[in-house]
Amino acid sequence: MATPKQLWEQQQLQTQRVKNSGAIVSYNGSPVDDKEEEMTRSALAIFRVKEEEIERKKLEVRDKVQAQLGRAEEATKRLAEIREEIEALTDPMRKEVANIRKRIDLVNKDLKPLGQSCQRKEKEYKEAVEALNEKNKEKAQLLSRLMELVGESERLRMKKLEELNKHVETLR
Repeated sequence: MATPKQLWEQQQLQTQRVKNSGAIVSYNGSPVDDKEEEMTRSALAIFRVKEEEIERKKLEVRDKVQAQLGRAEEATKRLAEIREEIEALTDPMRKEVANIRKRIDLVNKDLKPLGQSCQRKEKEYKEAVEALNEKNKEKAQLLSRLMELVGESERLRMKKLEELNKHVETLR
């Protein structure tokens, strides 16, 4: 079996012979015999077959490329549709998120002074509770002192009354 290089050289030789054949002549100038003519025809037939095979493969490749391009175009269309759907989905969400963020910012602005006011009032409340507790403690102490004084006053008056009563009885 011949190598591709040898086949190519044979084809080139046969092609050259075909080109030179107005009247096919051999190298020594004598008319070409039937065997060489047969070889020339066979070379031409091989050449035509190879050309047809090349053309057929070329058409196959072109068809494959066209099919691939068609699939690529379809994929591109599908991707464009998907992108449009995604954009349509994100727009309402963005608006709603932006509105909610604005409202959160407004609430945060309101919360800061309210928090400060609450802390101030808690401090005032604690101070008021502390003052109340101190006054209640003072009241309890005063009540206790009052009870002691009233108790002692009653005891002293009872003692005085008993003395007076003794005195009155002795006067009798």
